[in-house]
This record gives sequence, structure tokens and C-alpha cells, in this order.
Amino acid sequence: MSKIAWGILGTGSIAKTFAKGLATSKTGQLVAVGSRTPEAADKFGAEFNVPHRHGSYEALLADREVQVVYISTPHPMHAEWAIKTAEAGKHILCEKPLTMNHAEAMEVIEAAHRNDVFLMEAFMYRCHPQTAKLAELIRDKAIGEVRVIQATFSFHGGFNPASRLLNPALGGGGILDVGCYCASMSRLIAGAAVGKDFADPIEVKATGYIGDISGVDEYTVAALKFPGNIVAELSTGVQVNQDNMVRVFGSEGNIVVPSPWFCGPTDGRIKLMVKRNDEKEAREVVIETDEGLYSIEADTVAAHLAQRQAPAPAMSWDDSLGNMRTLDAWRVAIGMLYADEKHTAERPPSHRGSIQPRSGHNMRYGSIAGIEKPISRLVMGTMLEGAQLLLPHGAAFFDNFVEAGGTCFDTAYIYGGGMSERVIGQWLKSRGNREEVVILAKGAHTPYCNPKDLTAQFLETLDRLQTDYVDLYMMHRDNLEIPVGEFMDVLNEHVQAGRMRTIGVSNWSIERVEEANAYAQSKGLMGFKALSNNFSLARMVSPIWAGSISTADPESRAWFTKSQTPLFAWSSQARGFFVRGNPNFTADAELVRCWYSEDNFQRLERVQEMARQKGVTPINIALAYVLCQPFPTFPLIGPRALSETRTSLPALDIELSPEELRWLNLED
Repeated sequence: MSKIAWGILGTGSIAKTFAKGLATSKTGQLVAVGSRTPEAADKFGAEFNVPHRHGSYEALLADREVQVVYISTPHPMHAEWAIKTAEAGKHILCEKPLTMNHAEAMEVIEAAHRNDVFLMEAFMYRCHPQTAKLAELIRDKAIGEVRVIQATFSFHGGFNPASRLLNPALGGGGILDVGCYCASMSRLIAGAAVGKDFADPIEVKATGYIGDISGVDEYTVAALKFPGNIVAELSTGVQVNQDNMVRVFGSEGNIVVPSPWFCGPTDGRIKLMVKRNDEKEAREVVIETDEGLYSIEADTVAAHLAQRQAPAPAMSWDDSLGNMRTLDAWRVAIGMLYADEKHTAERPPSHRGSIQPRSGHNMRYGSIAGIEKPISRLVMGTMLEGAQLLLPHGAAFFDNFVEAGGTCFDTAYIYGGGMSERVIGQWLKSRGNREEVVILAKGAHTPYCNPKDLTAQFLETLDRLQTDYVDLYMMHRDNLEIPVGEFMDVLNEHVQAGRMRTIGVSNWSIERVEEANAYAQSKGLMGFKALSNNFSLARMVSPIWAGSISTADPESRAWFTKSQTPLFAWSSQARGFFVRGNPNFTADAELVRCWYSEDNFQRLERVQEMARQKGVTPINIALAYVLCQPFPTFPLIGPRALSETRTSLPALDIELSPEELRWLNLED
């Protein structure tokens, strides 16, 4: 069988280490290297007998003989070149950490999925049989129930602020360099302890030292809590030597891993030390292998190219995402943010290219009076729920949405204490795409629902968004104590000044909308052109928030059909009910309170049945129900992962007949 043809992108020390390991691989051979200069490529090529020596990374990716690329650049370049490698149709082994943060990791994984290529984060120890044996012992309860994990990877790298280890521009600092090992090991052990491939911490606390000169985390300690009441102590650094070991303490004993990261021999043997409480001495569990650490890693990639991911204990895509989230939390806990992660940064796209809709996207568009731009039928919500690093998170989602053909973004004065608007504004500034984007801004939420506060908040919204107008402005709530005319007057002042292109309201009753529009017509003013209330196939049993209004009832639907008023439907997918809804799942109290009812579970059953018939997912059917109404609808989606955006898009291609709409809603 012919060997897998590898290319190495980068020529630093880790590239040389991998090249040496690849030389003894059973399955791979090094055929190409790419560097930023021909001289560096030639030097590396001569040392490792590489036939194809490219003086640029782009040339390496264009090399038709290369099947798999090992990315060995400094951390900040991982996302860019992993994405470009995927787009070149090459399989990827990317040096750890996969990216600088969780947001970039999502983008890399989406690129791998989109281009159907293999991707693995290069934690070499995860591929070694020692690590597999450790996970097996934990799963088999060799020391009972796991209670405490201690993982340390730390060294003194000398003090050179310009070096990769200490230069923030090169992703310096202990957490990303070697702390990532500790996080990945603790997550592996905590997962094995509960019968899973990995577990993510439910709590992360940390302290550390950020260098006065270097500006990076020179040493730090984190405390993690996992499901099952497992706690972990992680210690890392690049300016202090420590004992680089892993210890696991359970209810019936402990395990010591003398060489956890390089899986080398201790006293001549690769081994784990297992001591039960009822034993006087620890026993050795010896791992027999004559294969090199990096050779095993390369062979692991080769063995699973067809599956596009490697199984545990190697790093799967979800495992890498969980690890990056953990590292984000660790860095946030000690205040370690890199320059382009701060919300005031002009953060470039991760792939460093322009952000344009991809050819062949399936986005659909609608229109509203007063807005000349095409309005994407799906609207990106920007509450940034679950985000730890707001600008990287927002930029990743917004870039991805634009590339999927999206144009419309929903925000509000109160979201994230104003950070939603600030992140959108910074993104618009960085991308220079204000005239291609439709901004739906909301304000005047209770208790500031009055004309004076409306204007004060709106002017602040413009400042946060770094723009002089919004395409669509909506009042976020109503105040029945104030005559509608007062609201219409102040809104039209902003319309006439050019600060609002058109106007609407959110969480208003249809009766108040009609009253306001009648007033506007009598005064020659602009009336409300759109409404944003809850609308989904699942009936909102209880309001999610005080003052929230649903318009999914038959009378409201009849009004929308007759008036053809555009509806921006919030919680259009019932906040995950069609994914997580189950009478036996009650861990999410809000989901239970707002959506659990006998009729909604009947709707869920019908959604699942139709999804099977049409070969799509239930969430696609639920979203298509909103999109296929006989009036203009623009469902708001609030993905927490880029994969959720991707898996929502097929709903745009589903056509539901009036009979199917009625059947789904139990009206047959």
C-alpha cells in the first residue's frame, strides 16, 4: 500500500521534531515543506531529504502530491492556515493549541466540515497507548471513583520577551503553550471517570502572574470542577520548572503518570503507577511499544482519514472545542487577553481574507418598505450568549453568517449591558461593510419605555454601533400609560433626521399597533412597518420574560396574513424545544416552564415524523414552519455554535404546504 504524502507548513523546532517522527511512521512519508522564504525551505528540505521545497505556504497548499498538511506555525497563524488548508482540499494535523481561542476553533472545524477533510489537533500524547491505558484504568474504576486530578506541565524557557514563549504577538504564555496539555488531560480523565470520551468543566477558577514586561501569563494555576464532583488542579508556566506529572486520586487509590506528555520511559520502562488504598506498594502497569510518539501520531491520522476525525483518546472536533473553551475560561479568569481579542480591537477575519457570501449559498431574501437593501430571511441574533471572549466570538458568528448569505443582524440596547452593540459596531468598522448590512436595533425597554429615554438610548446605540443610522428601529416594549401618538412623534423625528430608515415594535399587541398606525396615518407620519413578537410552532406556555408577547395564535396569524405585515419572529425555534424537548429532560427549568405542555409534545412528535419523511432534522421542520407562513417572516436565530448556524440553513430549502402547516400545528 502506498504511503500517505505529507507536507509540513512551517520550519520551526516542532516541525523538525515531527519530521523525525514521520520518518519512522508506518504509513506516511514527507514529500513537501513550505516556509515563508525559499532559503528556510531549502535548509529544512536538505536536512530531512524533502523533495518538494516551497518558498511560501501558498505554494505548499498548491502542491498536488500533498495529501495531509502538518501545521507547525506559531499559534496565531493556526486558524488562518488551517482554514486555507481545508479550502485547498488537504487533510490537516494542526499543532496544539488548535487556535488562539474557542471562536477560531469553531471556524476551523466548520472549514474542515465544509471541505470534507480530516482534522485533528496535535496533542501527540493523546495518540499514545499509555494514554489509552490510563483512560481504560479510570473507566474500569481501578482506583474507585475519581475525586481529584493534578496535572502539571511547566518549564523555565529563559527570559527573552521577543521569543515565541513570551511575545504576545506570537501567542506567548503558559496556558496556550503547555497549559493546554493539562486542560486536555484533566478533561480526558474526568470524562473517562463517568464513561465518556471527555468531560467539560462546569466551573473554572484561576490565578497567575502576567509578566510586567512580557504581558503574557508566565505561570498560573487553575482549579476546575467537573460533573460527578471531580475537581482538578492544573499548573503551568514558561518561566518556572515544576514536576511535570499527572496524579489521579480516587476513592480507592491513586494513579501516578511519571511521563504524561512525552510518554517516555521511567527507570527504563513506559509505565503508570497504580496504588490502591489496601495495598502497601504501588504496582507498575507497563506499556509495551517500540514506536515513537510522533510516529504514532502520524499513523493515527492515516488510520482515520476516511472518518475525518480520530476516535478517543485522540482529539475529536468536539473535544478540541471543549478544550479551547476551557482555555478561554482559564485566561479570562486571570485577565489574559491578546490584543485582537479585546472589544476595542480591529480584529481581522480568521482566514485573513475578505468576507463575502460564498457561491452557491441558499439564503433567501425579503424586503420592507424604507429599506433598500435585501434582508436575509434568517436574522442573526447577537445576544452573544455563552461567549467568553466577546469580539472573537461575535466576529466569528457574524463573518460566518455573511458568508452564508446573511445580511440582517438583530441587537438591542440592553443586550449584554451594551456589549452586543459595541461588538457589532467594532465588527462593522473592521469589515467596512456597513452599507451591505441591515441592522435591526431595539431600545426603550421597560422601565425606560418613554419618549425621552427612547431618544437618549438610541443616540447611545448609534455611538456604540459606530454608525449614523439604523436600518430598522423597534421599540423593545410598550408602555400603555403613554399615548401611542407620543411614541410615533418621537420616532418620526428620528426618521425625518435620517437616523432611522424605518420603524417597528417588539412585544406590542396588535391592537396597539393598529392604534399607532392609525395615528400616524392621520398625521402624515410613517407607521410601523414591521413587528417582532414571539412566533414558533411550539406554543409559548409561559412568557420567557416579563412583557413578552406571542402572536402564534390563529387570530394573530389571520391579521398578519391580511395585513402582510413583516414579522421578525423571536425564539422562532422555541429556544431548543425541538432539539432538547423530552418529558424526561427537566434540567433546563426555563425550557420546562415556557414550552412543556401536552400539545407541544404532540407537535414535537409530528415534527419528528415529518423530518424523517423529508430526510431533514426536526429543527429544520420547526424553522420551515415559520418561514412558510402566508405572510413575510424573518425568523431570528440565536446559535451558540457555528454548527448551529450551518444546521439551521437547510430550513430555507423546505417548502411546506398549507395542509402541512395545519397538520404540524394540530389543526388538521
